[in-house]
Amino acid sequence: MSTKLARLIAVARGDQPADLILANARIINTFNGDIERGNVAISGDRIAGISDYRQAKQIIDLEDKFLSPGLINGHTHLESSLLDVGQYARAVVPHGTSAIVTDLHEIANVSGLAGMKYVLDCARRLPLDLFLMAPSCVPATHLETAGAAITPEDIRRILRWHNCIGLGEVMNFPGVLGADAPVLSKITATTGKSVDGHAPGLSGKNLNAYLAAGIGSDHESVNFAEAEEKLRRGMFIMIREGSSEKNLDTLLPLVTDKTYPRCLFVVDDRSCADLLRDGDIDAVVRKAIRRGLEPVRALQLATINPARYFRLDGLGAVAPGYFANLVVFADLKDLTVSSVYYRGKLVAHDGRPLFEAYRCETGKLTRTVKIKPFTAENLRIKPLGESQPVIEVVPGQIITRMRQEKVKVVNGTVIPDTNRDLLKLVVIERHHATGNIGAALVTGFGLQRGALATSIAHDSHNIVAVGTTDEDIIAAIKEIERHRGGLAVAAGGKVLASLGLPIAGLLSDEPLEQVAGKMDRIEHLAKELGAKLPAPFAALSFLALPVIPELRLTDQGLVDVNQFRIIS
Repeated sequence: MSTKLARLIAVARGDQPADLILANARIINTFNGDIERGNVAISGDRIAGISDYRQAKQIIDLEDKFLSPGLINGHTHLESSLLDVGQYARAVVPHGTSAIVTDLHEIANVSGLAGMKYVLDCARRLPLDLFLMAPSCVPATHLETAGAAITPEDIRRILRWHNCIGLGEVMNFPGVLGADAPVLSKITATTGKSVDGHAPGLSGKNLNAYLAAGIGSDHESVNFAEAEEKLRRGMFIMIREGSSEKNLDTLLPLVTDKTYPRCLFVVDDRSCADLLRDGDIDAVVRKAIRRGLEPVRALQLATINPARYFRLDGLGAVAPGYFANLVVFADLKDLTVSSVYYRGKLVAHDGRPLFEAYRCETGKLTRTVKIKPFTAENLRIKPLGESQPVIEVVPGQIITRMRQEKVKVVNGTVIPDTNRDLLKLVVIERHHATGNIGAALVTGFGLQRGALATSIAHDSHNIVAVGTTDEDIIAAIKEIERHRGGLAVAAGGKVLASLGLPIAGLLSDEPLEQVAGKMDRIEHLAKELGAKLPAPFAALSFLALPVIPELRLTDQGLVDVNQFRIIS
């Protein structure tokens, strides 16, 4: 018998002293929704029991504070924080996040398996469980140029990696519906593990077909009826509240006494500034409580529910034999985190991390931006007739709408019209220096002058820019090239501010506080230029994603997502 297990049993029986007792706690029971008072005995990295334990090497009196299991973020892309892995942990662990589920498809689209291994190697040294979902769609589609590709054979290899628990969001739902062999081979290789979905707007028989393939969850529902149908057909519904995609207010009424076990909170994409200022999954729980959800139930959606869906044994509850990943709250109204324990060790207190942000060797990951030289002539938009297809940004959502608009044409070229909020959108391929450039019009940003650019452009992460003049667009893109990735704001042909992201063009090599400060600065400048979206760079980053309806722009051209084809 394992010595470690034997000691855990002895501590649970009261025959041996615990390593740690958290005394006088109000314990959140995520199994039945109750709150019970007691002492929690911990042996090593596990909870031995809940009772009147009094003998331990260390006793901490919680003085009637609430004790919850560590929070689990069931669907997030840590790359969207812009933070290197250690700095990401510094951001989320003090907010009570002890586990995340991520597919790393952002860095995989840039650097393939090497990028994924970089993140996993860094995470192993941090007080945060990173559970990997093998990225199912790298590249997401054939309608864009990515930096790498992950084959069905790669998927089978990744599924054998430590802490790989399933297949990441299957974004290529047309491929599923069409029974595309490579797509289906990735799903069938995942037998016995979770398969996440990504099916915006799918309903009826098409939804039936998608679910018949074995897909178990969805985080893309943007209205109540859509989420209700998916829940009725057997999906777990991930209620998303990120930096730019906010669905909680719309979907929270879905959570009832009958349905709540199949609902969970996620953030999907959350910026470093939001993490530092407002928190991670705790911010979603806090908002749900403000909207009227009972506090313990809200915590269930961020603990036991994701643990059950993903089959994360030992997580999601304060119970004998479970890992001692625990969060102390002063009260359940504002959900302010007092202390965080990971595997029985104190790792954060009063919002401060108590661990080092381990840094891995980046190697070739800092040499991923390769742009073929271009001029303003390469950014021209040719008129297609009396009207032109225009991408309409939907505030608070990542879906877009397709509009037909009459446009200004000068010397045979379509030009922006700030009076009507018709701006130029450009996507430039940056992985292989192919020279591919897509250009179109977009509405919804509100810029009156200048340009914004970013090397974060889901999912292939080419460079995407929006602006009022070619001069400013080029200035912003050149600044990103100089930094080997990043975000930039330009006006009058000059760069006003930028944030370098040299690790795969996605992650900063600077501390959390500096990255968040620079992010705040460039977003403030974007608003001074007229941007009216609350998170303009986050919104910009999704305009090149050709798996979200209705109209997108990639380096290969303008994509009608509903028809799944390039239209110009």
